[in-house]
Amino acid sequence: MRKKIVVGSRGSKLALIQAESVVAKIREVNPDIEIVTSQIITKGDRDHHVQLDQLASIGIFVKELEDALLRGQIDVAVHSLKDMPTQTPSGLCLAAVMERYDPRDVLISGGQKLAELASGSTIGTDSLRRAAQLNVCRPDLEVCNIRGNVDTRLRKVADGEFAGVILAAAAMQRLGWEDRITEYLSLEYFLPTAGQGALALEIRTDDEEMAEIAASLNHVPTWQCITAERVFLSALGGGCRAPIAALGSVKNDDLKLGEW
Repeated sequence: MRKKIVVGSRGSKLALIQAESVVAKIREVNPDIEIVTSQIITKGDRDHHVQLDQLASIGIFVKELEDALLRGQIDVAVHSLKDMPTQTPSGLCLAAVMERYDPRDVLISGGQKLAELASGSTIGTDSLRRAAQLNVCRPDLEVCNIRGNVDTRLRKVADGEFAGVILAAAAMQRLGWEDRITEYLSLEYFLPTAGQGALALEIRTDDEEMAEIAASLNHVPTWQCITAERVFLSALGGGCRAPIAALGSVKNDDLKLGEW
């Protein structure tokens, strides 16, 4: 019986909250196992001043965690599923996903909803998908690249550097900052990226004990939805940063893409 589990996570406030939610679930099922969290800096964290579309490599927020898994430095990596490429490295596998949070995008502004923002207002995002979707529904707004953790982005809105920023609802919810959300954006215009709102557990394929532990945490409806989304993304040849939207839902034993 395993006595200790090392959980790998990025070091941001949001990432650590996400990792701790996984740790808490593991402890519920395995109270006798010691669990520690190892913070790992990824390329996406190091190059936070560079626009994401200028970083040629895929998996910029997961590769270093995967390397740590392959070296045996950690036993399970916790990822925001939307950051994971559709193909995992040899020797690793996606073992489980936690129950999904709200997959929608949200606007954080000084109080104005998207339709109320003055023409020419600047909106910050590092997502090509969100930028493209924003250009469809409000082509008169100026879309500007923004990097940094959630609190950094919110501060730039508070300081007046941006009229607003678009973020994932799940990030705001996990941080306990739902009261700062100005508007939940319509899925008609802002269908999310594949896997948005879900946390992924990645392990080594030969780690049977960890696979059993991860399986006990897996939320089957979320697994079904994200599998369909990622297959769709893969079929279109898109990676984790591709401006492709997909959202699955399970209702009455039917799995559909494009509804929620």
